[in-house]
Amino acid sequence: MKLKNYLTLSTVAATSSIVIIVTVAILYLLQHTYHDGLKARGLELAAVVAHDPVVIDSVREKNQGIPQYVLQHYIENIRARTDASFIVVVDKNAIRLSHPDPLKVNKHFVGKDIFQVLKQGEEYSTIETGSLGKAIRNFAPIIDNGQIIGAVCIGYLTEQISDILQRQFIQIITLIVIVYLVGLCVTVAFLTKIKRTFFDFEPEYIANKFREHEMVFDSIRDAIIAIDKDMKITLINDRAIRMLSMGVFSRSDYIGQLLSRYSSSLSHQVLQTPEHFQQGEFMLGKLLYQADIYPIITSKELSGHVIVFFAKSNNNDLENELTYLKSYSELLRSKTHEYSNKLNVLSGMLQIGKYDECIDFIQQEADGYQSIINQIVKTISNSAVAGLLLAKFNKASRMGVHFKLDNDSSFSPYEKDTSEKIVTILGNLIDNALLAAWENRNQQPSPFISIYISDRSQHIMIEVEDNGIGVPSEIEHNILEFGVTSKDTDEQNGVGLYLVKQLVDYMNGSIDWERTEDNSTLFSVYLEKKSGHR
Repeated sequence: MKLKNYLTLSTVAATSSIVIIVTVAILYLLQHTYHDGLKARGLELAAVVAHDPVVIDSVREKNQGIPQYVLQHYIENIRARTDASFIVVVDKNAIRLSHPDPLKVNKHFVGKDIFQVLKQGEEYSTIETGSLGKAIRNFAPIIDNGQIIGAVCIGYLTEQISDILQRQFIQIITLIVIVYLVGLCVTVAFLTKIKRTFFDFEPEYIANKFREHEMVFDSIRDAIIAIDKDMKITLINDRAIRMLSMGVFSRSDYIGQLLSRYSSSLSHQVLQTPEHFQQGEFMLGKLLYQADIYPIITSKELSGHVIVFFAKSNNNDLENELTYLKSYSELLRSKTHEYSNKLNVLSGMLQIGKYDECIDFIQQEADGYQSIINQIVKTISNSAVAGLLLAKFNKASRMGVHFKLDNDSSFSPYEKDTSEKIVTILGNLIDNALLAAWENRNQQPSPFISIYISDRSQHIMIEVEDNGIGVPSEIEHNILEFGVTSKDTDEQNGVGLYLVKQLVDYMNGSIDWERTEDNSTLFSVYLEKKSGHR
């Protein structure tokens, strides 16, 4: 079923159901309210008539057998001034003294509901059938010197009530039908507007188009960012995410954030001539990027910009990257050769029957791993953080750097998104500490790093210490900025601490570093606990 037909049927069905329910409820309440009003009004009128001295005297004389004052004309005059169908006055024996039909005067009242008022003197209402037909009958006693001498009955015929209610029902139903038709007209106008807005496309077709556009958008090799007039990011593709944060942040982390948070130079470039197309260059770390900035101008005003940027690489950059990959490949080859030699040693020992020496060799290799594994299992409940610490321990062992995890450490499980951010923060700090300690191995015969992580309090605390040479004084004030690094290489460095700072800010935390009295460098991170805790 097409969207228009579906919305039409569902809207008409829902509106009709509501109208029917509301109409029935209104008519039901109106009928009962009207009946209750007649009962209250009838009882009040009956009480007034019952206290009329003329009525009391006539009933008293009738009970005493004295020729009574004729009430017929008097009561009918009263009835003519009200909306009552009939007013009947009876004596203590339920003999009528008045009636709309003069022929029925001095005859017994029809209906057993008269005896309750004559015997008990109560005021009440009933619905019974009398000589004139079915009616709402309201009774009040006539009392003289404390004695019940008769009663008054005020009646409203149901036939007349039905005629009155029918006229009111017709008016109400007419009004509801008019409202219903107006609602249908508004619905038709709304559906027509939807049809024009969506070009008569179905929701499935629109959803598929969005998915196609998103796939095409993310497959573009150039980085693309869309921002609104307030310089907040509204759209970003995968390539731009990888360039700005090496893929650490997800797309949702960028949406709604200021562009200047990730690149102040690019933000300044956009603001130079915001209403015209422009091209410019900006730096991300040590890399130079080319940016094409397209303004989005509507019929009224500037609503935002689309930014397309890409790295300006030259032959030297490609050569350096290739050299780095070759060096990394050689490192992997050497590590493979090292472990192959160890396996060959074990094989030789087994072949010559040196089982005890083989066990000692394996035990020597396993003791270090088992010790750190036991410590991690006892203190770290978060599997992602535990896996990271074990991987960094292995890396430290290969580099010849002593790896220490504080015995007082403790860390609980968190949601996946929170755990991933903490892993990124901790991983970058440990990598920097390992490299600093290893590079200072000639000045410090026993290079080490020490790690403390805890979430026992209201904050998450992370401390990473190393005995490296420390942060050079010329960059100590901007060490957390993008591209700032103490490494003297041509690689793209200065990213790790920048990502740490971005994640710390995102989690409403703080980061600080100091040079301790023991000539070690200590980085401290404090993060707020949020709903990510499980």
